[in-house]
Amino acid sequence: MGRAAEIIALLDGADRSVTLALNAVNSPASDAVWQFFSAREVWYVMYAVIIFFMFKQLGWRRALVAVLSCVLFVVACDQFANLVKAGVQRLRPMEDADMLARGLHVLEGHGGLYGFFSAHAANAMGFAVCSSMGFRSSGKPHRAYKAGICLWAVLVGLSRVFVGKHYLGDVVVGFAVGLLLGWLFGALGRLCIKKFHIS
Repeated sequence: MGRAAEIIALLDGADRSVTLALNAVNSPASDAVWQFFSAREVWYVMYAVIIFFMFKQLGWRRALVAVLSCVLFVVACDQFANLVKAGVQRLRPMEDADMLARGLHVLEGHGGLYGFFSAHAANAMGFAVCSSMGFRSSGKPHRAYKAGICLWAVLVGLSRVFVGKHYLGDVVVGFAVGLLLGWLFGALGRLCIKKFHIS
């Protein structure tokens, strides 16, 4: 076994152990909370409210650019996640017999077979970054929104560990990808607003 393979095996083992340790912290009450954060459908109202306030605070032209940058981010992030999952082919914890034998607590039904990296975590964190940058186009910092939406993104990502769908490493990498792509599309949106003097 080469040095790189040894490092990967070491990281994989640590990721499995940490994931199981976190996943083992559960109760009926916490299970309900994590399932709530993990379900995408329950957040549609929140997205609609955020879009409403974007149009209210930015004006329809700037808001349209900000919303479009968020939509393009989600599309790009989902496609990239699918490509990486197909290439890496790391089984989700709930699809891994060893993880199940070691007591993995599973709260959701089967999804895709592979889980690296977490698109949930990437989309949530990227949306937080991209939408925060969109709101900055108003000239105001919106610190409370930024703190709140980033906390929400972290909870969404962590929920995937507690429901048994992802390893913690999947989530951490998802956060990193989301930060990068969210910033990229947010920056492109702000550049368009500035370059074309959109008001």
